[in-house]
Amino acid sequence: MRQKQRHPFQSMAIMYAILSQLAGSVLIGIFAGRWIDGYVHSAPLFLIIGLLIGLSAGIFGMLKLVRHYFLGD
Repeated sequence: MRQKQRHPFQSMAIMYAILSQLAGSVLIGIFAGRWIDGYVHSAPLFLIIGLLIGLSAGIFGMLKLVRHYFLGD
């Protein structure tokens, strides 16, 4: 089975897309958790929940992006 030759910029683009997907979703989860903590006056409960939700959303999005990159040609 022959693999397609990819341009080096495509590899850089997928790397930056993965980075922005993970960092963005984690930051959104953290800031949403902090906002809910300030609104409800709970300590770091929603911060931790937001962090975990953001991390799981980032990993799910990253897997979807990589699957699209390798299978969606």
